[in-house]
Amino acid sequence: MPIDDKVARLRDPGIYPDRPAAVEVIETHFSWVFLTPSRVYKLKKPVRYHGLDFTTLAARRHNCTQEVALNRRLAPAVYLGVAALTRTAAGRVEFDGPGTVLDWLVVMRRLPAQAMLDAAIRAGAVDPAAVDRIAALLAEFYRENAAPAPLAPEAYRQRLAATLAESRAVLSAADGLDQPLVAALSDWQEEFLHSRSALLGERAGRLVDAHGDLRPEHICLAPEPAIIDCLEFDAELRRLDPLDELAYLALECEQLGAADVGQRILAQYQTATDDHCPAELIDFYGAFRACVRARIAIWHLADCTPNEREHWRQRARDYLGLAGART
Repeated sequence: MPIDDKVARLRDPGIYPDRPAAVEVIETHFSWVFLTPSRVYKLKKPVRYHGLDFTTLAARRHNCTQEVALNRRLAPAVYLGVAALTRTAAGRVEFDGPGTVLDWLVVMRRLPAQAMLDAAIRAGAVDPAAVDRIAALLAEFYRENAAPAPLAPEAYRQRLAATLAESRAVLSAADGLDQPLVAALSDWQEEFLHSRSALLGERAGRLVDAHGDLRPEHICLAPEPAIIDCLEFDAELRRLDPLDELAYLALECEQLGAADVGQRILAQYQTATDDHCPAELIDFYGAFRACVRARIAIWHLADCTPNEREHWRQRARDYLGLAGART
């Protein structure tokens, strides 16, 4: 069955076990997401993109299984499992029924939108006790649940250098950016790689299989805290220094106007794990991630509408400004 036909069937409230009155549908780069009042169903697109290949049913099933298993590390009560979309001999399409398997979907418990950290920041309603629960969850995750994934010191420095070079190339070629700032940021980060090679070499032994995309919109501040939507499709992108990942979260909180939230989580992680480091390392990681985010914003210019182009340029400028504040 073509993907468009599957999406059309999944728009029908009648096929869902909880029989919702309506189904909300969201399209992303890699998935179609269907939301009922209590559940989220994620259908992977049959795409091939930058090393990802979801063009076969087996590959999509494997990715769904991986997504559930990896995300249960930080959100065990949210990721309910993988469901088959099936078609009976009579042509009826349903979940986990008899007949032909048409595709596989991740099934999640739907979280309240107002409880997500980004929404709470925008509403000025961040509960410090809820932030502390997230900090404790992350400290336990990095200390006990995230599998060690160390690199040799030189391999780690080379990986950072390759990312820096890619960011520099993309940002230097982009119109509408402060090119002296791009050059200064690139030079500062490259100098840090050389002058603080021993420090980075020590951090290479602390890498873990982390979340990979730790942003406020993935953090739920409910009484039972949860962190969703890890980068399930690429283990190398999840192979991170916990301080790098938390510096990224602090950057994203600052971008939303709540620098204190990210700094609170970072400080509590360091206290709980005794993983202390020079402040300049946190600054380096923050600037590094800001330049990556600016680069991603520039990439969006290739596939956005003309009306969106200035939005993405301004987003790149904003991240470069956050990077500059760390140097």
